[in-house]
Amino acid sequence: MTKQTSKKLSNKVIVVTGASSGAGKAISLQLASEGATLVLAARSQKALEEVAAECRDFGASAIAIPTDVRFSDSMQELARAANKFGGRIDAWINNAGVMAAGSLDKIPAEIGEEVIKTNLIGYMNGAYAVLPFFKQQGFGLLINNISVGGWFPVPYATAYSASKFGLRGFSQSLKGELDVYPNIHVCDLYPAFLDTPGIQHAANYTGAVLKPAPPVYDPRKLAREVVSLVQHPKSSVTIGAAAAFLHLASSLFPSLTRTITGGVIRNYLKKANTIATTSGNVLHPVAYGTSIDGGWKKTSLSKRNLAGALLMTVSLGLLLFQKK
Repeated sequence: MTKQTSKKLSNKVIVVTGASSGAGKAISLQLASEGATLVLAARSQKALEEVAAECRDFGASAIAIPTDVRFSDSMQELARAANKFGGRIDAWINNAGVMAAGSLDKIPAEIGEEVIKTNLIGYMNGAYAVLPFFKQQGFGLLINNISVGGWFPVPYATAYSASKFGLRGFSQSLKGELDVYPNIHVCDLYPAFLDTPGIQHAANYTGAVLKPAPPVYDPRKLAREVVSLVQHPKSSVTIGAAAAFLHLASSLFPSLTRTITGGVIRNYLKKANTIATTSGNVLHPVAYGTSIDGGWKKTSLSKRNLAGALLMTVSLGLLLFQKK
């Protein structure tokens, strides 16, 4: 991203959680390039300050507020700081997220609970903190970065799937509550798998080195969509052809997609290089992987191969469906 003369968001005050790396960092820098005033939140103060400094390089006004989304008091303090810093809050982006991989009975119960606290309770804490400001000022935009995991269950990541399915329900319910506030919008993002350090940060109890399933997408694509949403809110946006396909496949053939996905993961885990178990960044922030990119683009499928794989899976599903 480069400095731009056109500043689309120069009058917007925006909060971004999970801003220290990956999608959150990409979103923050893209918003900064468009002139937004930014309040950046994450657990790691050092990494957060570095992102804030990069945002200022674009000429944007930005502050870093160390925040743990798992705790409501921390999020309410973030909202108060944001309102004081910017004079209002135009948009709040719930983005912080963690993951734990492994069989349900192999992942410590505490780890699974903390995944839920970050991915689901953290978003609820964000909404709880910012909605009073939105209602008082009469407008506001809440963006929930849910991911394709909100539709598509991932075996061996049960807490992650539970949190994402829960997020989808939470957001739908909240939209119903806010129908009487025409200028307060809730927008859901459903990106496909992104090329971020997220999987490197994951708690891993599989005994195998984790890699994302191709194709993976550039998180800057998501960031550009966020800029568009701030200007023109929509109820939901799907990002990436793979996300749309996975949504369709899981809706039409839920049993088949679960079986195929579980089989693919088991086959991968049998062949992958071994690694010691780790709690990753679920309990505490880690000192590595603070970039936007995870370095996984080389695992992506070509568009032709992706189209072929999707077509073959759909055809198999239709064949099995017709035999029932």
